[in-house]
Amino acid sequence: MMILQLSTLLLAALQGVQATRGIDRRQVVRSFNPHRNASSNTTPLQVGNGNFAFGVDVTGLQTFSPFATMSTWGWHNFSLPTTEGQTSVDDFTGLDWWTHGRLVNYDQPNPAESDISNWLIQNPQRINLGRVGFWFNGQDVTEELLQNKSQTLDLWTGKISSSFTYNGTPVEVETWSDSSSDIVGIAVGSELLSTGSLSIFFDFPFPTRNYFDAPFVGFFNATDKHTTRLQRGEKSATIRHDIDATSYYTSIAWNSGAAIAGPVEGTHRYILQPLGEAKNIELSVSFSPASVTDIPSFSDVASASTTWWESFWKSGAFIDLSGVKSPNATELQRRTILSQYLTAVNSASSYPPQGLVNNGWYGKFHLEMALWHLLHFARWNRFPLLRRSVPNTYSQYLDSSITRAKLQGYDGARWGKMTDPTGRSAPGEINSLLIWQQPHPMYFAELEYRSFPRDTTLKSWDKILTATADFMASYAFFNESTRYYDLGPPMYPASENTNPNATINPAFELAYWRFGLDIAVKWKQRQNLTVPDIWVGIRDNLAPLPTADDAFAIYEGIPNMWKENATVQDHPAMSAIFGLLPPPSSGPSLNMTVVRNTADKIRDLWDLGDCWGWDFPMLAMNSLRLGDIDQAVAYLLHPLFEFDDAGYPVGSRVPTPYFPGSSSFLLAMAMMAGGWDGEPGTHFPEGWDVQVEGFVPGL
Repeated sequence: MMILQLSTLLLAALQGVQATRGIDRRQVVRSFNPHRNASSNTTPLQVGNGNFAFGVDVTGLQTFSPFATMSTWGWHNFSLPTTEGQTSVDDFTGLDWWTHGRLVNYDQPNPAESDISNWLIQNPQRINLGRVGFWFNGQDVTEELLQNKSQTLDLWTGKISSSFTYNGTPVEVETWSDSSSDIVGIAVGSELLSTGSLSIFFDFPFPTRNYFDAPFVGFFNATDKHTTRLQRGEKSATIRHDIDATSYYTSIAWNSGAAIAGPVEGTHRYILQPLGEAKNIELSVSFSPASVTDIPSFSDVASASTTWWESFWKSGAFIDLSGVKSPNATELQRRTILSQYLTAVNSASSYPPQGLVNNGWYGKFHLEMALWHLLHFARWNRFPLLRRSVPNTYSQYLDSSITRAKLQGYDGARWGKMTDPTGRSAPGEINSLLIWQQPHPMYFAELEYRSFPRDTTLKSWDKILTATADFMASYAFFNESTRYYDLGPPMYPASENTNPNATINPAFELAYWRFGLDIAVKWKQRQNLTVPDIWVGIRDNLAPLPTADDAFAIYEGIPNMWKENATVQDHPAMSAIFGLLPPPSSGPSLNMTVVRNTADKIRDLWDLGDCWGWDFPMLAMNSLRLGDIDQAVAYLLHPLFEFDDAGYPVGSRVPTPYFPGSSSFLLAMAMMAGGWDGEPGTHFPEGWDVQVEGFVPGL
């Protein structure tokens, strides 16, 4: 009987089913509910579901701060150029670079085709679907005129509760998001509704061509460049928004007497005015690419949100640091809880995530960042969220990636970098020459197989891993002088700050290449399929990892490594060789003296002020594998690795939030909680009383 009980508990942990063996998850989660008394200048509070998010200011809507309403499907293309010879995507030819004695064509901006090159970089861009806020009967009201402002996000249910006083009269607001559709539920209670002093507006922006559109997305004053059209129904209305060839619908349903009118002259703003003596109104606002008529009620939206979020928190893995009397532990717990909420809202999407707060890189996603954005879902036993985007994204992009490789004279599939739902890789020198995204599918697949070692897992990834390994083998170039296979040039390493024509055999990429080919070989062996000889031959003859001063170098032959500032800036990817990556399962063992020296030099010499995002969690994972737990905590709480009051990772070199900071932080915390092969179990500072549930050791 005891064996059966233990087996049941283990199965619950492995499969991520509800596992509450002593941790009061609700208490831990709710103790970090964000609370605000004023709007932030950079981040909203959000409700959402991974494919849709609605950001609000302190009023519970988007009254004073036009935070975004964003979705997975909401994209827009500006009109193609009219320049002769540049009027079609097919007119783009890119640039040829000499690559090991032959010309290879890369998707890079061509000065002779600047218009179509720029169009491909800027299009499509993710759009802000609309703004919903309070209308004070045309009065010029600012946030400063409101009194008693208070706002709380209940993480356990996904509800934002907001309250304020205007002209001596209280206003109460609830904001929810549906768990599976692009619908926000809003409830407002105030006597101001019955006097005509308070209404609700809906407004629609025009997209921009900005590389970064933050903290707000779109223009609300370019009214002549787009159109909106209102269609009324009984206690409902639909507003169609047309931007060039893009059209979508905002459908509104409410529960009491009200009338909608608009647009207000010179705007695309519509006003929903409650009628009669009603002091309360509930409404559901749906955003969709096609018109909808069946809109869930406010109570249905609230119920769906409550059910989904409670299930989210009760399932998957969990860390409880509440028994540790340390400010460091409290802050780690705060970041852990808030990062889980925010990544579920912003990153659990059907495409590789970019975040749904604002637009970075035109809202396009980056396949090299998919690992940092998504891998934590596997480590935290949240595979249903991970499976929303992988392996589906790789399957969807497989044909275009095979075409990309073939046009360059390679076998297999070359995954792009900065991309969008079309699968195109946006033109760019770094975009086209970066390679460390290539082995990512192997890491995703291996983690899934670890938790689900079955034939369906093997088959679902086999075609993707085969095409990936074929390219990796084809890309490696045999050096007749050294008798090794080289990576590059031309190429950019993860740090993206070297001369691409001089960059050869970068340390991290070499280690990751071996890791990827190792997994590809195992994948075939597990299925009793033939392993291509070329995979093994190239894996076993890759160039050795480059060193300088008895530590890893960024790439082979880099001048003055560890001596000049230019060599110790940006992402210290060498730390990932023994941090993100496990020790190699084939070939020569890692030189642990070199590994430790590298960690020491990064700590002492690296320009950490130039680090950002995933750098600090990556360094923490390296420290954990080396047994330096205190240094790992120091990196995770480094003063330059900041999270704001609502848990958003501060962007530093890019606008806030930069979500790879959240997801990589969770990856490092999973490593502390679950350990890794050879060292399973917790790895927290000595004396910390920590409870964990549901973790499986990492690679």
